[in-house]
Amino acid sequence: MLKNKFRSIFILLALTVISCAKRGSITGGLKDTIAPVLRASFPKNLSVNFKGKEINLTFDEYVKLKNVNKQLIVSPPMKYIPEVFPLTPSKIITIKIKDTLQENTTYSFNFGQSIEDNNEGNPYNQFKYIFSTGSYIDSLKVGGAIKDALNKKEDSFVSVMLYEVNNKFNDSVVYKSVPRYITNTLDSLKTFKIENVKAGKYLLVAMKDINSNNKFNPKEDKIGFRKQLVSIPNDSLFELKLFKEVLAFKTVKPVQTTGNKLILGYEGNPKNLKIALKKGNEIIPTIVTKFPFKDSVQVWFKPIKADSLNLAVANGNYKKSYTFKKTEQKKDTLSFTPKTSLGLSKLDQFTIRSSRPLVKFDESKMKVTDKDSVNVKFTTSYDAYTQELKFDIPKDPLQRYKFQLLPGALTDYIDQKNDTLSYKVTTKSATDYGNLRVNLTNVKQFPVIVELTNDKGDVLASEFSEKNTSLDFMFLEPAKYTLRVIYDANRNKEWDSGNFLERLQPEEVIYFPKEIDVRGNWDVDQTFDLNQ
Repeated sequence: MLKNKFRSIFILLALTVISCAKRGSITGGLKDTIAPVLRASFPKNLSVNFKGKEINLTFDEYVKLKNVNKQLIVSPPMKYIPEVFPLTPSKIITIKIKDTLQENTTYSFNFGQSIEDNNEGNPYNQFKYIFSTGSYIDSLKVGGAIKDALNKKEDSFVSVMLYEVNNKFNDSVVYKSVPRYITNTLDSLKTFKIENVKAGKYLLVAMKDINSNNKFNPKEDKIGFRKQLVSIPNDSLFELKLFKEVLAFKTVKPVQTTGNKLILGYEGNPKNLKIALKKGNEIIPTIVTKFPFKDSVQVWFKPIKADSLNLAVANGNYKKSYTFKKTEQKKDTLSFTPKTSLGLSKLDQFTIRSSRPLVKFDESKMKVTDKDSVNVKFTTSYDAYTQELKFDIPKDPLQRYKFQLLPGALTDYIDQKNDTLSYKVTTKSATDYGNLRVNLTNVKQFPVIVELTNDKGDVLASEFSEKNTSLDFMFLEPAKYTLRVIYDANRNKEWDSGNFLERLQPEEVIYFPKEIDVRGNWDVDQTFDLNQ
């Protein structure tokens, strides 16, 4: 009996131990999601009559700095960037000021998301250290939103600046001077807020500052600006639209790349470009074409013996003359490349690009046939600037077309002719395409340009309207399209950018808020309220 009692007690104790072992097993615990806490700062945050050169920030745990050079925004900007350290985990962050501070000025150090706890990377979001070299902290602010003037997606890390209107203010401040106050949208915000501003009148500017030097470089940077000066205090929210200026036209010295061609690089718009190539006083006939994918043109000329040539360039008020030594080099060869391979869209034309400019076309040596070898009527057109020959045919559904060009059908500018060329393409069924009707409402002015783009902003289809509010886009490839409307103020059938010095804003662009899903064998009827 006693033996059985001891046996029962032993079993009970064993079960208790096992139960306790299970209950006490180690787990990972809850994940730390709490941001670091600032325990103290020396001098204190929001200090006045600041005279120091070093600031120490003490936190409740070990923190680390992440992308502090990109995240930290100092307003007003300093000529010499403050040093922030250490870059290794620490409970103390030190700021060393290397610049001479302005008198009676409120300074703000916005760390963005650059301060994180060491273990989990929880950011101390938008922490600001603020001090004044005067007797009080400026407390006014200005805010608003950033948009891209043309594209649906906004840029990240956009600087927003206030330039004080004083006796030194002029139109060149954005090119030569740093702003009085600055903030940055960093990598996710579409809105901005500049705080700790003193009362006054300011120029408000947004800038995609590629070089991060707080100065506008039209070659690289986008800019947006408020046309009217802003008086602060002001409770209004301002919208700034970023755009890339079209540069003033200018050229660089031409380079001879073959025995009969020059490459002339340029900036700006070459639309009204005029070129004269001379040997002494003799004008040499030329053909000017676009160099693919580059801001350059090709200047073609027939073989000529000369030690040097002169190239005169004119575009509006711009005039430039170049003299260069002509060298003997190999000539270009004549070749052809089809722009359309296999599938031919209902809206496309079959297109061939020539390597040299063409001057003669013999359609009697060209033939288009269908899959039954029946001749198909066609017409051709040639774009001399892009060196593209286009064939216009009916394009019946589910057809196979063969394009044949016999020798001598095409002749280039130095009388070289093509060899036999043969290309095959197919077309889709009509049910493979979708149709879209766009119904515009609340159009405030005409004309408008209605465009369909992909998610990269490439224009896939476009319609120009001087009065119609219903526009049809037929035979669209199945896809999700972005729809936008451009108010074409100067009626030139294209979107025009702005210009800071001329105080010219870009033409207005309005996006439909959602993508439009066009499917094969579907008709979509979409209303677009331009006031929404």
